[in-house]
Amino acid sequence: MISSSSCSTHQVYLSLQYEKAASILSSHDPPVILAKIDADDENNKYIAAEFEVKVYPTIRILRNGGKNVQDYKGPRVADRIADYLKKQSGPASTEIKSVDDATAFIEDKVAIVGVFPKFSGEEFYNFTVLAEKLRDDYEFGHTLSAKHLPRGESSVAGPIVRLFKPFDELFVDFQDFHVDALEKFVEQSSQPVVTIFNNDLRNHPFITKFFSSPNTKVMLFINFTAEGAETFASKFQETAEQYRQPGVSFLLGDVSFIKDSLQYFGVKEDQVPLILVQHIDRKKFLKPNLEADHILTWFKAYKDGNIAPYFKSEPIPEVNDEPVKVVVGKSFQDIVFNSGKNVLLEFYSPWCPYCTELDPTMEEVAVSYQSDADVIIAKMDGIANDNPSDSFEATRYPTIYFRSASGKISKYDGNKTKEDFIEFIEKNREKPVHQEQEKGEKENVKDEL
Repeated sequence: MISSSSCSTHQVYLSLQYEKAASILSSHDPPVILAKIDADDENNKYIAAEFEVKVYPTIRILRNGGKNVQDYKGPRVADRIADYLKKQSGPASTEIKSVDDATAFIEDKVAIVGVFPKFSGEEFYNFTVLAEKLRDDYEFGHTLSAKHLPRGESSVAGPIVRLFKPFDELFVDFQDFHVDALEKFVEQSSQPVVTIFNNDLRNHPFITKFFSSPNTKVMLFINFTAEGAETFASKFQETAEQYRQPGVSFLLGDVSFIKDSLQYFGVKEDQVPLILVQHIDRKKFLKPNLEADHILTWFKAYKDGNIAPYFKSEPIPEVNDEPVKVVVGKSFQDIVFNSGKNVLLEFYSPWCPYCTELDPTMEEVAVSYQSDADVIIAKMDGIANDNPSDSFEATRYPTIYFRSASGKISKYDGNKTKEDFIEFIEKNREKPVHQEQEKGEKENVKDEL
């Protein structure tokens, strides 16, 4: 564990649990060593840099003398930390020797089993490499006989990889043993054709993968308890299966469970049933108040390029005379790009405590420039409004940018005090374009005279 001496209460708790786990594991065979590094110590800072540690505490698992490094994704309580690491200290893949072994191993989860004529050779080696790489996320097993396994052809001698899952087609076979191909197969095949977003804890790993992937995301939001919900689910499943392909993921969300999160997607509860397609470049396509029978036809129209993108924006304020100007999606172009002025713009989230903490300072900065017609201090709710420009990347809040009068864009990474903001603005500000043009015209007239 790499930690800092300036820790929160949560971090102190984790550190204590970590030390208890170390005590539990001190007598384990094979040895499991828990180490702790103070990143504030000058002699240790290069270690944090080498492991690209940016937040504290960070826990990493090192194997093979540090040649293999993985993020720790386990629990945070001493006994469970110890149990997790005991499992991690063993082989990445478990040998399956009987039907009972297979039944206990596969259970009601995603499990990957390699069938081999012998536990040697390139295919078996590549399988173990993959198992080591993905052992935190999946259960891996290997066997000499497919007859032990509950599904699929039992006479195959291998080498073959069989992925078991408690949904969709229940198992999938694969025979390309290049590590990259195996990894891609596991990642794609282990995800349901349609991920269910509700309060069932068993779905949460799939939900996390859905939203963390770079895929185009197709989401249908309905009320799971409303009349006709089963028809919507069936029609959406049919659409997902018909258009299933790499790079596209489908999710069915229960609006009664994610009601408070709808603003994140830029939709309202009265628009449900609603289908939303979101690209990695933030472009969205939307159909509110959808009928079940229209799901397939609407999605086909989207695939054919016949659906216009949807742009999320709050209404443009009728009055915008406060020191800090309000920017929304629809006014972004006019205020930030077309005003010809120097603009300091904060992207914020309504529920971000750091943004709330910053509000008084931004207000003070804005008041300082209230009589300066060439500078605008502004803010935009990054949750309620789409960012229409690729030049401003705001995935965390607050994120602050400065656009000079001539169009130079700089991200602000300094201290968040009034003095620092003003110093930054003064260093980067320019005269508005119209002033430069007027100056040039006056100089030309003077030369002619």
